[in-house]
Amino acid sequence: MRNVLSCALVILLSTGLAHAAGESEAVAAPAIERSAGSSLDDLFHDLKRSGNEAAAARIASRIQREWTRSGSRSIDLLMQWASVAMQARKFDTALDLLDQVVTLSPDYAEGWNRRATVHFMMNNYALSMSDIDRTLRLEPRHFGALAGMAQILQRTGRKEPALKAYERVLDVYPMMRNAQDQVGTLADELAGEGI
Repeated sequence: MRNVLSCALVILLSTGLAHAAGESEAVAAPAIERSAGSSLDDLFHDLKRSGNEAAAARIASRIQREWTRSGSRSIDLLMQWASVAMQARKFDTALDLLDQVVTLSPDYAEGWNRRATVHFMMNNYALSMSDIDRTLRLEPRHFGALAGMAQILQRTGRKEPALKAYERVLDVYPMMRNAQDQVGTLADELAGEGI
């Protein structure tokens, strides 16, 4: 079923989008040159320096918007469909769509991160961790992926590595309230276990 859906999506994308957008290429629109590298670096610099939780949250939202820009209309459409499927808790459909994303654009970190999220929502922690690893190789500052890693480690009883993962989150996004809270909780729990 997943292969049939995948083939259908490729056919749909190659015909429907090409005609609708007047593109000559079958599946993926040409990658758009982005100068987001420097602006993304600037946003991360601002995120790290922000001492205000609300301002930091606005900067984090801008970073997340940058991450969603794939440079391909086809990938963007697949990502939108995957988001709808995730919200409807149709995880198999979301995985089919995200499998296509990472196949068509293996260097697009957000595709791997979104697939890691679906695996996490399905309690498939090993698969989620594998996709988180790929995400972090492509974007080591991905605070969402780092937070997901920390949650998995915490849920599976690995408190010390979870603490270190939350500390990595705070190194990138110091004002993330949940990570701050979890660092305090885990540090207290580990200190109590050492007594």
